[in-house]
Order: sequence, then C-alpha cells, then structure tokens
Amino acid sequence: MNAPDPIPSATDRTRPPSVDQILAWPLMARLCSLHGRPLVLDAIRVGLDHWRREPGPFDDTDFATAVEQAVLKAVASSLRPVFNLTGTVLHTNLGRAPLPQEAIDAMVAVASGASNLEFDLDKGKRGDRDDHVEARVCRLTGAEAATVVNNNAAAVLLVLNSLARRKEVIVSRGELIEIGGAFRLPDIMARAGCKLHEVGTTNRTHPRDFDEAISSRTALLMKAYTSNYRIEGFTAEVGEADLAAIARANNLPLAVDLGSGSLLDMTALGLPAEPTVRETLDKGADVVTFSGDKLLGGPQAGMIAGRRDLIQRIKKNPLKRALRCDKQTLAALEAVLGLYSNPDTVAQRVPALRLLTRPEPAIRATAEAISGLLKAWAGDGWQTSVMPVKSQIGSGSLPLDLLPSAAVRLAPLVGNKRERNRQLKALSARLRQLPMPVIGRISEESLLLDCRCLENEAPFIAQLKPETGAL
Repeated sequence: MNAPDPIPSATDRTRPPSVDQILAWPLMARLCSLHGRPLVLDAIRVGLDHWRREPGPFDDTDFATAVEQAVLKAVASSLRPVFNLTGTVLHTNLGRAPLPQEAIDAMVAVASGASNLEFDLDKGKRGDRDDHVEARVCRLTGAEAATVVNNNAAAVLLVLNSLARRKEVIVSRGELIEIGGAFRLPDIMARAGCKLHEVGTTNRTHPRDFDEAISSRTALLMKAYTSNYRIEGFTAEVGEADLAAIARANNLPLAVDLGSGSLLDMTALGLPAEPTVRETLDKGADVVTFSGDKLLGGPQAGMIAGRRDLIQRIKKNPLKRALRCDKQTLAALEAVLGLYSNPDTVAQRVPALRLLTRPEPAIRATAEAISGLLKAWAGDGWQTSVMPVKSQIGSGSLPLDLLPSAAVRLAPLVGNKRERNRQLKALSARLRQLPMPVIGRISEESLLLDCRCLENEAPFIAQLKPETGAL
C-alpha cells in the first residue's frame, strides 16, 4: 500500500479547517512528535491569524508548508558557525579567536559530566576553580598570583572595586578609552565605586601630573593601553616604569590594563610589537589585566595577574563570584595556556596565531582556488579576480598595523553606482544565506572575500552550487 499523503489534497477551500483537523494531518503529527505539540499549535494559530487578516482561498499544502517552515525556524539554532572572510582575524562580532582542538576537546570532556571544578583531588576537600589555570598564568607571565573572570572589562571592574572603592584612581586623560559596545573606562570606574581623577591632556601627560595629583584620597594609579586607537604627533605619555616608581614612592599600587595582553614577543613571529604581560610586570606593574580571547587565542576570559597580596584581596571580593568563569571556559583556557609551554610550536597550534602569521602566498593560493567557483556561483553578471589586500588583527589589537593578504574580488559588470550597490548588497545577503554563512566586506564598489582565515577551502567549495547563488 502507498503511504498516505502528508497533507490532504484539498486546495479549493474558502475557509480553513479547524485547528483539530489540521493537527490530524500526517505532517502535523510528525512535527508534533519531533518538536512537541505546543510549538506546532502556536505555528498553526499564527498562520490562521495571518489568514484572517488577509482572507482568501485557503490552500492546505501551502499552509502546511508554512507551518513546517515556522516550526523548523523556531527550533533552529541562532548561533551558527560562519566563514570569516572579512579580513579581520579577531573579529568581535564573529566570536574573536578560534579555539585549538585541544581546547575544544577539554571543554567537551568536562561538559559531559561531573568534574573537579572546585574539588581538590589530592586533599579530598573543596578547592579553588582558579587553581586550574593560576600556575600556568604565573609561569608564563612571572606573576606571583593570578585569577580569572569572564572578560577583560570584568577584570578591570573587579580590580577597581577591590583596590579603590570609594577612593580616587588617577589616570591619564589620553587613556580614558572606549571599547566596543560604547563601554567607557570612566563608566566602568563609576560602576566600580571609584572616583576618576584625570591628569594631563589628551595628547601629553607627564610624571609631574601624577605626582601633583596624589593625595590622601588616592588609592590607585592606573594605565590603560590604548589598543583600539593611537595618538601621533606632539605626544607624551608616562611609561610603566616611571609610573611604578611614582606608585612605590607613595605606597600605592599600579594597575595596568593591557587589553589584548600578549604572552609572546610578537616580533619574533613577524608581527608588529605588542607589550607582553611579563614585560609589563617586569617594569613594575602590581596588577595587570588582559583578555583571553584576543592575542592569547583562547576563550572569552579576563585575566588578572600580579602581586599575591593584591590578587588575594581581589579574590575575596563578593563580585568575584558574580564574574567568575564556568568549567568549560576554564578547561579551554587551561588547554590553550598549556600550548604556550612550547614556544617552538605555539604559533602553529593556536589558530589565532597561525592565522595572523599565515604567509601571503598561501592565502593567495586559496583565493585563486575558489575564484572561478565563486564566479560560477554568482552568475553571468559578475566579474571575479584575485587581488592583494590588507588584513586587520582586530578586537582593538594593533589598530594601525595591517597584514598583507589576498582576496577574491566580485564586482558587478553593469549598472550605475546605485544599481551596483544594490547588487553588491544582494550578493552579500545570498552569501549569508548559505548553509554555512559567508561574511565578507563591501569596499569600493566590490565585494571582497579575504582568504586569510580560510585555511580549509573544501567545506567552502562544497556549498558553492550555482543554483544557490545565481538568480
């Protein structure tokens, strides 16, 4: 016997059947078994409400298809992997640093069951979750102690609230940064319960500015690394060593927010110089905060490293519990920090570093491999070529330093400027609608797909079918 039709064949109804009748359709029954009756019922009611607002002939097949699509959309994950072909390696909107397989495996291992997150296996009693990463951080940075929270903004907040609540923090006016999402250092300072004391000017700050500002109300000197912009020309700033000397002379701690917080000498990898955590501590900083998911190449986390007595004060703050990391983050971070134990292999084993140091000829070869396929996918109205471009490191790291790269350029063949712009937006939208969305950038009347982050082009090529792109 033939299987029953999933949807009745009635297509000439003037009014829809009842909800109970629709639920009895085989397709609806299957959807209920897979995704639950409440979700299917909601989709049916939404569909019927739409018909009532715009009544007309009721087609059973069209209605059932619409319900199915609504249900599948409701259960689909909104957080999806994408191809980052923007040319920005550590792209905040696209998740920043990709994790090494070792970190992914570590996350899966602890996520699937119980773990010794806060249990000391040697002593058989409660432990500290920071123990899983603290020793590694100290070994790599030279710090006496360390703790971890859920991002660097949280790290700065916790340091300020722990060491300077209800007192003044002195900062150079030229370092009152704003990071992504309009979060500003003065706002974080206010939320931490501190009073900001600005010194110097936007472009020039001198040691005497700090000396003259210190009073009995001062609790902390702070230096914020301006990672997402740079002031050039007639400038002056007070370095960590000079600030540390002023802080010691006045029995005050010096906190430095490094932002990206590299653990390696980037120049040894052929990249622009970036201050390391170890260098900053060696220059006299008492506490250093930095990110885990930027140049370090790990999961989102905020690291705090420095003097043991100050770290202990920070860890005793009740806010620490509110800002702490979960077991998956700590597992991933521990694995990534473990890769840094071998400086000869870390640049290849940590994906963020590998992508940043990827040679231009290899990137060009990838671009050439996909250029022709992209032309066939896009259709007859498009011209493709491979062109040299510059990649950005991203996430506020070294904003003026660019890396030589290569991109596939797709340009419309006809139309005025407005029409070409419309075509570029439409093509960009179609790329985002692929099974694994492709994110590029529109520049100078063309769509650029920077191939620096496309190490394995096979999955990319597999979804380039002409019918999925050309209109």
